[in-house]
Amino acid sequence: MTPTLAGDRRPLIVLMPVYNDWEVVPHLLAELDRALIEADLTAEVVIADDGSVVVPGRELFAGARYRALASITVLHLGRNVGHQRAIAIGLAYIDAKRPCCAVVVMDADGEDAPTDVPRLVRAWATADSAVIFATRARRSEGVPFRALYRAYRLAYRLLTGSWISFGNFSLVPARLLPRLTLLAELWNHYPAAVMKARIPIATIRVDRARRLAGHSQMTLVSLVLHGLSAISVYGDVIGVRALLATVVAIGLCLGGIAVVVGIRFMTDLAIPGWASAVVGLLVAILLQTVSLSLVFVFMILNSRNYSTVIPRRDYGDYVAAEERLYP
Repeated sequence: MTPTLAGDRRPLIVLMPVYNDWEVVPHLLAELDRALIEADLTAEVVIADDGSVVVPGRELFAGARYRALASITVLHLGRNVGHQRAIAIGLAYIDAKRPCCAVVVMDADGEDAPTDVPRLVRAWATADSAVIFATRARRSEGVPFRALYRAYRLAYRLLTGSWISFGNFSLVPARLLPRLTLLAELWNHYPAAVMKARIPIATIRVDRARRLAGHSQMTLVSLVLHGLSAISVYGDVIGVRALLATVVAIGLCLGGIAVVVGIRFMTDLAIPGWASAVVGLLVAILLQTVSLSLVFVFMILNSRNYSTVIPRRDYGDYVAAEERLYP
């Protein structure tokens, strides 16, 4: 079996963040093993345990006989940091300690179909200098989730000026790992960090699969926080766009005041008391807009004074233990 591209004998690594969702993992790895066998591929698996309450040991894979999965390693994090940060820590760990040809990032609940992993590898063969993301051609969630997801994409577009149409399911060539793990933005949101850093991106269309077992750990609160984390990556861009918007609003307020004063003193159209009321309202809006613009300016400037987390440098502080569970 060849791991990926012909002539490259370094392993393909599959990275999965897991939080308390261990009952799904054996089913997913069995399907992944079959998909890789059919595609004549092999891989190693790194599971980023995101501070799970209970973590099974070797008994989780008792009796397992994988043919395409060479090893399974669990990276135990010292605390729960969220799946985006677990991905950042996993990528930094692989970059530092696990030489590979590429890393496939996928969720461990089965919604990222193992049969699509070979498709990511094939797409990499034609775009070997890009991160390959899987975009959803068809989603399996309910109507409320899809509505919230559309609202998130629209808010992302309005605030950042960019469209985002993919999640974590992706393939990262090894040559891009050093560049990716230096991004402070990776600590908040993996796909948005790739976009903001202008790392080349290619996409393939896949259908979202259904969970193999158990229930989703994603709540409404965590879903909203996930969307805000993606938008926060563009905090400086959003601050500048908001500042420009407040400048436009200031101009409109000053223009409105000039029009009202002109009507009051140069025409007979003004209603008694109308001009002072409108001018007072516009002055109040103007003062609030100026205050808002100053807040944005100082927030942007102040954020540059603080040290940020660099995954390549800081990942080791979050790793409590490394455990090989298979073979």
